[in-house]
Amino acid sequence: MTAPTGTGPAARRTPARPGPAPAAVLCGLGSWLPPTEVANDEIAGRLGVTDDWIHQRTGVRSRHRAAPGSATADMAVEAGARALKSQAAEGETPPVDAVLLATATPDRLCPSTAPAVAARLGLRGAAALDLSAACSGFVYALSVAAGLIAARTCARILVIGSDTMSAVLDPDDRGTAPIFGDGAGAAVLRAGDPEEPGALGPFVLGSDGAGPLADLIHIPAGGSLTRYGYSGAHPSAHLRMDGREVFKRAMEHMGAAVTAAAARTGWDLAGVDRFAIHQANARISRALATRLGVPEDRWVSNIERVGNTTSASVPLLLDHAHTEGGLRPGHRVVVAAFGAGLTWGATSLVWPRLHRG
Repeated sequence: MTAPTGTGPAARRTPARPGPAPAAVLCGLGSWLPPTEVANDEIAGRLGVTDDWIHQRTGVRSRHRAAPGSATADMAVEAGARALKSQAAEGETPPVDAVLLATATPDRLCPSTAPAVAARLGLRGAAALDLSAACSGFVYALSVAAGLIAARTCARILVIGSDTMSAVLDPDDRGTAPIFGDGAGAAVLRAGDPEEPGALGPFVLGSDGAGPLADLIHIPAGGSLTRYGYSGAHPSAHLRMDGREVFKRAMEHMGAAVTAAAARTGWDLAGVDRFAIHQANARISRALATRLGVPEDRWVSNIERVGNTTSASVPLLLDHAHTEGGLRPGHRVVVAAFGAGLTWGATSLVWPRLHRG
């Protein structure tokens, strides 16, 4: 693949012209999990619980952990390469104009991780940026990509979700250590017709960071508010989560986002073939399906073997479901996520025919 060079390559390929704005069309998928798989039995003793205790409360049986020295960019490159290979199966494809990396665990606070990922993928010269919206990050990044395509700023965009949650977990915290895993997933979007399979539908996005809501899922230290380097005890750099409140807020906001995304597409929930929902906790998914009156067999899932992979959750789920036959061409699909911030988002698409990266 040839990287774009010079100034504004996408603008030259997609000049402003009359007519409907192009849609963002899904044309490639890929994912990657670190080879080290950690079963519940390997962490249950430390936490003073059992495999069944973890599974009943979270739906997780195992999760993957990045090896020491492996970071978010490494996983993003692996997933991105597979997504690029998948879309390249269409034949000759134009260069990628931008790389958007959704992550809550960048390699460093500065610089952003996306430019290094783009360079390692042979995409030097492409626009590249990190996007932080926690577990909603990938859906937010899809919406940004769709906007860039609609504005004809870009014709083809690589969107990646990658998180190394093991870097911020307290291994002794029952509320987080069993739930989260590491991984990455990626999608390629191209400019296309709003009516063709794979075209992303209207987006529903929202947030509420008022008062204590901003601290329901948070890492206390490491930013400009609570800095390292002062005398005295260092504040915690481990993830903290109020699981009970998160459950309640996820039900409220993700349920509303799913319903609104389907309605804006012109679908009722009974007509949606598959729901691809952020894999936060199996209990949330089951309760949400019940609340919306949708049979559970329409909800694709992979949380049992990967856990909650934060920004990577949605693209990993899409790629696994596509590979395993849970998502088939023609399926009407609603995608949604909820995460720290609080943030939430949803969109829709008719599943296209995709190649495997």
